[in-house]
Parts: sequence; C-alpha cells; structure tokens
Amino acid sequence: MDLDQLHTFLEIVRLKSFSKAAQTCFRTQPAISAQIRQLEQELNTSLFERLGTKISLTTAGKIFAEYSEQILDLRRRAQDAINELERVPRGELVIAANEATCIYVLPEVFSKYTALYPNVQLHVDRSYGSKVVQAVQDNLADFGITQLPVEEKRLQVVKVHSDEIRLIAPPNHPLARLRAVTAQDMRGFPLLLPKSGTTRTKLNAWLEPVEDEIQVSMELDSTEMIKRFVMAGLGLSFLAGSHSAGEVYSGKLVSLPLAPDPILRDLGLIYRKDKSLSRAALGFIDVVLEQAGGINRFEAGRALAPVAIRTSPEAKVGQRH
Repeated sequence: MDLDQLHTFLEIVRLKSFSKAAQTCFRTQPAISAQIRQLEQELNTSLFERLGTKISLTTAGKIFAEYSEQILDLRRRAQDAINELERVPRGELVIAANEATCIYVLPEVFSKYTALYPNVQLHVDRSYGSKVVQAVQDNLADFGITQLPVEEKRLQVVKVHSDEIRLIAPPNHPLARLRAVTAQDMRGFPLLLPKSGTTRTKLNAWLEPVEDEIQVSMELDSTEMIKRFVMAGLGLSFLAGSHSAGEVYSGKLVSLPLAPDPILRDLGLIYRKDKSLSRAALGFIDVVLEQAGGINRFEAGRALAPVAIRTSPEAKVGQRH
C-alpha cells in the first residue's frame, strides 16, 4: 500500500467512476483497476460494489475511505510542517560544553538565539574535555564547544575564540605587584590546579622547570571553586582571562600574564561533517560566531584593562560535553 494508491482510491470515491478517475490521475483505466485490485488483495476485502455501470463503496470501503483521507491529510500536514521549517525553524538542539562555557558563554548565546528562533528548544549537556568531543561523535550532541586542538577527522572544527591563561591571586598577595610571573615565582606558594584537561597539560609544561619545588595543594574541577578558594587565600591558581574578568574588575582578584611566553587557550565549535545542518543549526553557528566576537571585545575593554591583558578575553558562546 502506498500513498499513490490511496489517492487513486479516493479519486474513484469522489468521482464515482473508474474512467473519470483515470483521467484525473493521468493513467489508463486498466492501470487504475490494477491499483484497486492490489489494495483489495492487501486488505483481503472488496472496497467497491459494482452494479452494472455504477459503483458504490462496501462497508469496508467506507471505513477505508475515512482512514485514507486521514492518512493523506497527515501527509499534507507533515509536508507543510517541513516546508515551514525554512521560514520558522523548530525542533531542538543539544550543545555539549564544560562548566566554564556554560557559565561564561552559553547564557548570552542562548539569549540571542532564542530571540531569533523562539520555536527551537536548546538543551545543555554539561561535560568535560574529551567527553564533549565524544558526545558529538556519538551524535548525542549537535554541537560541542571545547578547547582546541581537536584532531578527529569526522568533525568540523570552527575556532571561535582565543584567550590567555593567567595567574589569579588575591589583591594583597606578594606577587600581585608584578607585571608578569614566571614558573620560578611559583616556588613557596600553594597552588590550586585544575584536575585535568588541556589547560592542566599546558600548565604542567610551563611548571616543568620547577616541578620538584612547587606545592600543589589542591586539584579542583570547578572554575567557580577555584576562584572562591583563591579569594579565600588558600592558594594561587590559573584561569582563562575571561573567566575571572568580573572578579578582576571588582577588585576581588588580580590577574597576571605568564612569562616568558603567554599560554593561549583556543575555543572551538565542533560538529559532525556528515550531519545535515538544519536552518536552526546553521542559525546557531551564526549566533555563536557573532556573540563570540562582540563579547570578547567588550570584556577586553571593560574587565581586563586594569591588568593590561594582552589578548581579548572570552565570555559567551555554547555547550554539550
């Protein structure tokens, strides 16, 4: 049974004639009759009573006509809904990202996106590191926002932001007066480091010359926890400039560049290359790129000027780790 057979059947019902239905369906009468025979064989019943040159529906035919109309109507509504997607996108998008991205990137992105696409639901999958990449690879998330590099060939990677990893310290800390800090300056002070991830790997390399002389007092997996503990005087730590921009601006923390060379943090939007992108998905990419640029410029001028940060900070982009 196919939709064309249902259309032919309903044309015969409407016109009460096989020959007239053959004309409106642009088929020969034998072809029309063959379609009805196939339907009757599949349903194991007669649909029409033939009384001389006249035809009428059997009881089964009347029931089948009602359902055939509903099926074709549902098909039309489905097509209309799909066509409407081009004008008013709907559905849902799942974004994977880590905690910091959820806090500093997604709120502004989601606000802008929902204003443009109110019928699309956005869902956040909060994950960390490689789990973001895996979620996108496994099609559990439509998009991921994660640190680069991402070397998976099946994924499209769009760089959306560059930030600088900086030392954060209380304003009254002995190192707060320096213009920049080296790994050697970390000796003698308790350090609060991220548990894992790309940033931790880069910090380990930076600290390697003094790894036997430093004190790692805690390993934490929360950006907010790191800031709170540093403000409480429990140690020094390292964060992307944009992640502490608010506290630096309010005077609760100071942020210092690392020497001799800065540690840069690149953020990328990732999605599967083989996945068909709806208008809603393409719109999300546009909003991420637009918001990333605008927010970075704002935060760089507002929050990071007091400590002369060399690169613009990050602040608002996307998620599903």
